[in-house]
Amino acid sequence: MSDALKHECGIALVRLLKPLEYYKEKYGTAFYGINKMYLMMEKQHNRGQDGAGFASIKLNVDPGERYISRVRSNSAQPIQDIFSKINNRINSELTNRPELIKSVPAQKKHIPYLGELMLGHVRYGTFGGNSVENVHPFLRQNNWMHRNLIIAGNFNMTNTTQLFNELIELGMHPKEKADTITIMEKIGHFLDDAVRKLYKKAKAKGLSKIEASQFIIEKLNLAKILRKSANRWDGGYVMAGLLGHGDSFVFRDPAGIRPAFYYKDDEVVVVASERPAIQTVFNVPFEEVNELDPGHALLLKKDGYMSISKILEPLEKKACSFERIYFSRGSDAEIYQERKKLGKLLMPKVLKEIQHDTENTVFSFIPNTAETSFYGMLEAAQDELNNQKNAAILNEGDGLTDKKLKEILSRKIRTEKIAIKDVKLRTFITEDSSRDDLVAHVYDVTYGVIKAEDNLVIIDDSIVRGTTLKKSILKMLDRLAPKKVVVVSSAPQIRYPDCYGIDMARLEALIAFQAALELHKDRGTEAIIDKIYSKCKAQENVLDSEQINHVKDLYAPFLDEEISDKISEIICEKTIRAEVKVIFQSVEDLHQACPKNLGDWYFTGDYPTPGGNRVVNKAFINFIEKNPKRAY
Repeated sequence: MSDALKHECGIALVRLLKPLEYYKEKYGTAFYGINKMYLMMEKQHNRGQDGAGFASIKLNVDPGERYISRVRSNSAQPIQDIFSKINNRINSELTNRPELIKSVPAQKKHIPYLGELMLGHVRYGTFGGNSVENVHPFLRQNNWMHRNLIIAGNFNMTNTTQLFNELIELGMHPKEKADTITIMEKIGHFLDDAVRKLYKKAKAKGLSKIEASQFIIEKLNLAKILRKSANRWDGGYVMAGLLGHGDSFVFRDPAGIRPAFYYKDDEVVVVASERPAIQTVFNVPFEEVNELDPGHALLLKKDGYMSISKILEPLEKKACSFERIYFSRGSDAEIYQERKKLGKLLMPKVLKEIQHDTENTVFSFIPNTAETSFYGMLEAAQDELNNQKNAAILNEGDGLTDKKLKEILSRKIRTEKIAIKDVKLRTFITEDSSRDDLVAHVYDVTYGVIKAEDNLVIIDDSIVRGTTLKKSILKMLDRLAPKKVVVVSSAPQIRYPDCYGIDMARLEALIAFQAALELHKDRGTEAIIDKIYSKCKAQENVLDSEQINHVKDLYAPFLDEEISDKISEIICEKTIRAEVKVIFQSVEDLHQACPKNLGDWYFTGDYPTPGGNRVVNKAFINFIEKNPKRAY
């Protein structure tokens, strides 16, 4: 994705099902779980580089011994930073206490982080700041083991204000309004309530206070706690939590917006945001890694018993399609093929634009994450070339000479590595005119491979704001002096904000929205903007369930191609000599390529939860009123 877009988060949970001595004997180290957590988080570092956190719980420790450890970082390389701190602490303890080296029980007693239950998180900041206090996991502490709660999630709620107010109505005084705090306190409230009720039952049975603790551990119903906590959540989420005594859960939203996968054998239970992370780290085949169903939670008791329980009634599944287009790593078997198909399905539009002139066309991609879609486009281009060769041979008929045959068969699709990003280049000047010149040199280009009569086809994952295209990429490509530059987006036009975890909150930042405004201006139909604003304002106090996305009216008069053509005009400055054309994937072809991830609200405006419609209307109001705040 050439436009910088912060997004998503990633979670990793590991529950060791055997005593630590087992892993020492089989794998040579009691730190097996910590090592696996490091790998799980690194294999998902694409999901968040603003911060990372790790928490662990030791099971069955004596009173007075520390059983929860947590470390968080917002450094430039947060995953490496937290595991460096963990490693340094481990080495320090082993150096200062040589007797620990041969005793796993002593290691567990004296070395922090060495537990049986671990939760990791990688983060991009989309709500709140990027200080270390905003980095997951969050910890809600209590002297009762059962009431200690550790939370980390890949999520965004559309109704944080409503949830915050509900906490106040419960008599609580939350320390801040951030959605993570709000969610943690909601779960914590019902956890406290469940513990109190179980304690009363234990006392009624004549159990001592110490016996009551064990009774609570056995009887605590996490599924019931989650049902009470989540009944009014509106958003996309995968929420993971650990309780101090050793129970844990991972809970996925009812529409399946955010991804979650799990694996279990007799040694370990693992949960992650991406399937390949589990496959690679634990060396297990594709079919043994399961997807957690929408509205369901994976529940783990302290004794290691795992169950899957329905928490909320599943909605129509609308798994985020951006996971397939861009966010998730392309090493997943399904995602790899889907991204290739995204490129392949775009080829008819490309061929039409270059008038089937593959001989005078160079194909490439920007950025590197678009490479897989590029391969799919290339396969389709090769199919076209083969058709052209067949037609040329048949056209020659009986007059086909050996020389002519060799000439026809020698024709190839021309591919080049046109642009290479200079990752060391930073735009240190903020003054616009100077900064624009620096931005234009972020990529290095390959000279000498483009002729004056050539078309240059460049595929990108998606075009969000168009800023990088306008300020950098097109200027860079124009230096190669092609006849035409065709920019191909493997995603459809992004027309609406996202409110479920992607940092696309403001309508005016979206290039498709800007194009629609310009088209109305060109046609003298700008009055529709005020009409949409009035409709949105009229819904400000309407229940979410009754909200209608009125921003759809802005796009309704125009064909997709008309908006694409206007985008081509907007991003093409007067200094660009080449003809520029932007081509987008259609929503229909997106669904064909990615049939399991049909969440498309940022393209279609069809939000999977009621809160989404409120958010898009609020975003339009903010645009008109020049309010820079988020709509959620």
